[in-house]
Amino acid sequence: MAPDFSADLDALDAAHLRRKRRVVTQYDGAHLTVGGRAMLAFCGNDYLGLAQHPALIEAAQNAAARWGVGATASPLVCGHSGAHEALEQELAAFVGLPRALYFYAGFPANVGIVPALVERGDAVFSDALNHACLIDGARLSRAEVQVYAHADVDALDKLLAASRARRKLVLTDAVFSMDGDLAPLRAMLALCERHDALLLIDDAHGFGVLGPEGRGTAAHLGLRSPHLVYMATLGKAAGVAGAFVAGDDAVVEWIMQRARSYIFATAAPALIAETLRASLKLIAAESWRRERLRTLAARLQSSAAHLPAGWTLGASSTAIQPILIGDNAATLEAMAALWRDGLWVPAIRPPTVPPGTARLRISLSAAHTVEDVERLIAALVRLQATA
Repeated sequence: MAPDFSADLDALDAAHLRRKRRVVTQYDGAHLTVGGRAMLAFCGNDYLGLAQHPALIEAAQNAAARWGVGATASPLVCGHSGAHEALEQELAAFVGLPRALYFYAGFPANVGIVPALVERGDAVFSDALNHACLIDGARLSRAEVQVYAHADVDALDKLLAASRARRKLVLTDAVFSMDGDLAPLRAMLALCERHDALLLIDDAHGFGVLGPEGRGTAAHLGLRSPHLVYMATLGKAAGVAGAFVAGDDAVVEWIMQRARSYIFATAAPALIAETLRASLKLIAAESWRRERLRTLAARLQSSAAHLPAGWTLGASSTAIQPILIGDNAATLEAMAALWRDGLWVPAIRPPTVPPGTARLRISLSAAHTVEDVERLIAALVRLQATA
């Protein structure tokens, strides 16, 4: 008799933790069609509004005509095309680091990078609110894993000072995906230099958004060091797909030689690489997209006093604007009420966030207008009136 998961699914339902997919049938910037219904979406990570940009669509079409639609093999066999090579060189130049390595997706990038850098006998130091891919990468590495309280530099300093591990690796999101806050990267990098550790930052939510010309959180803070390993995803602000890691040549070469999720996976199609090359040009050239994000975030922050009692808008200046509610059922009810108003704002619950911190996660995009955000604020005010 096969194992039965019905009781486990019932337990998810009872805790208001079962997730459901919705089928999107049309994309138009921040406006999606879902089940035949038009929705204003605050749920995606297309921060710069590039996912349907005509220049990217044209690049993808031209690349498909030249390269076809499949890479056919791992990058270390015959899957690494001239398009991939050019993209890696341009990514390295974009973030100001010697070398970059492109992965087909963000989650497998970190799951491969961390075990490539450390192993049994080494030590990993991980922020308590890191993304699941960093956590899973640390577990797979078999290194000793020590978790420090979120953004607690003093605690990290003590852990690093006490460690006698052969290699030490500090892991952190640059912009935390559920709170929108920035890690104290300057202080963390100084600690890594003092304690001879590497600092791997996951800039999934900062790349394209922060820094001069969108060159990321490290550029935003002016960070440069041989102790820095920089990773970012390309399916969010860049509007396409994949991820990359950048750093000193020897570090990136070692990752290429050891990351199992790179070695044993078919490469992304060359058409993706060519589309990303077009995206990098737009990210650098169109600063108005970042300026609009800042304007929209400031407007939403100014509405914090009008939220229902007990709700808290996180103090974020980034595209990620969380409204903490706490209770799973209440958060789902708030999402449903906004949905009825034609607004798609996702309810984020454990295990994505710690128990008791369920929230609405508002994702802003340059595809939104000020009027879109005003519509959202008005809907939140109506929720206050009915609370």
